Amino acid sequence: MTPQPEKQITRLLVQWKTGNKDALDVLMPLVYQELRKLADSYLKRERPDHTLQPTALIHEAYMRLADQRLPEWQNRAHFFGVAAQIMRQVLVDAARKHKAAKRGSGSKTSLEESVLVSASRAPDLVALDDALLELAKFDERKVRVIELKYFGGLTIEETAEALSVSAATISRDLRAAEAWLRRYLAENPQSDGD
Repeated sequence: MTPQPEKQITRLLVQWKTGNKDALDVLMPLVYQELRKLADSYLKRERPDHTLQPTALIHEAYMRLADQRLPEWQNRAHFFGVAAQIMRQVLVDAARKHKAAKRGSGSKTSLEESVLVSASRAPDLVALDDALLELAKFDERKVRVIELKYFGGLTIEETAEALSVSAATISRDLRAAEAWLRRYLAENPQSDGD
């Protein structure tokens, strides 16, 4: 009998963490389609002249995952949360490069627009990343909630499971983080992290 996909993914993550390279070969086909959906979702909202393709985003995220000291994988949701965080960083790095090449407009946008990386607004992702870094200085969990929800595409319940707290706590954290980020972005409209 084949284990349930979530349990199988968790088992493979643990095996990979302990050094079993074969586990990674079995794991990647199981998670690739979900990673592809995440990458497609991110890149549909990117500026029209963005050159990064979904496959390249997945591969870059995979390379960064493979090159770093791996966390103690808790479950499938934890893996996708880490993958989402890495994809976010790949996109932020690309946005910073784009911004350096062509200084941004400094226009104000909503949190939702910033998080969803609306077309032709790469600097907004940089400002959002700066805001998340500021928030992390005093509340890392709220940053993780934003990453898992908006960048990882996890539900409130999946986020709660990944962070080992209740769904009600995640809902409260999400509302508080969104409000804090809106205020920060409004007060720092041209934040560029330089």
